[in-house]
Amino acid sequence: MRFLFIILFSVSFWFSADSPYVVILGIAQDGGSPQSGCEKLCCKDLWENGEKEKVSCIGIVDPRSGKSWLIDATLDFPEQYRIITKEHHTELAGIFLTHAHMGHYTGLLHLGHEVMGVKDVPVFAMPRMKEFLETNGPWDQLVSMNNIKIQPMKNDKEIRLADGLFIEPFLVPHRDEYSETVGYKIMGTKRSVLFIPDIDKWAKWDQEIFEVVQHIDIALLDGTFYSQGELPNRDMSEIPHPFIVESMDKLYNLNSPNRNKVHFIHFNHSNPAIRAGAAANQIRSNRFNVAQEGMIFPL
Repeated sequence: MRFLFIILFSVSFWFSADSPYVVILGIAQDGGSPQSGCEKLCCKDLWENGEKEKVSCIGIVDPRSGKSWLIDATLDFPEQYRIITKEHHTELAGIFLTHAHMGHYTGLLHLGHEVMGVKDVPVFAMPRMKEFLETNGPWDQLVSMNNIKIQPMKNDKEIRLADGLFIEPFLVPHRDEYSETVGYKIMGTKRSVLFIPDIDKWAKWDQEIFEVVQHIDIALLDGTFYSQGELPNRDMSEIPHPFIVESMDKLYNLNSPNRNKVHFIHFNHSNPAIRAGAAANQIRSNRFNVAQEGMIFPL
């Protein structure tokens, strides 16, 4: 049985109606949940009752200007676009891409002439990602028809979104067949949010995640798989991610306030933590968190 969580956040006194914030718009790995072709218990109930988890995506909202930005354009772009523009009363001002794996950029197709037919939507991309979009169909048509306007990014170079609101991409190790992979740091005047939906094992990164978490306010971290053996018919070394149990072990010596900053996200459909149960309870008992769609983090 799958349970619906309603999560209420108590935010500090400085958070007002016009303060920028980050909102979670999806928590699932690239294929979503339920995932195509899956008839196992992890998806069976979802197919039957029509429920789903949207693909991992976050929005940045600036109520002062009425503008918003998406990080990644997913397979659930139509719903996520509607949520960020209609429910949060904003105009989409740009899309930041993490990398060229299917769940993170294919939603750009909805901007093209077959669907929305928009003009010059800023799409922020690293050099290889930019080249990939410009030289491969059908993405190059979005460029040639001026549906999107690619904005180049540089590693560790922050970008100003609005007064007191910045975003900074940083390279992380991942399976970079078509593009490099980045995470993002989003910075407001009061708080900062780290977003790393995809990364190989933490040991491959040139930074120490234990230290990084201590210097951030919220950390949305790769929680693709809970533990080894989750995909019995796949060699999991070919799709390396830090297992949640590994991340919890690596970060366990943080004190409780620092552990409480961590919210795991980007759950594969097979990951038991994506729904209520023992895995999610174990994460919370260790003072870490399971990301849920609709969570808001003031900046």
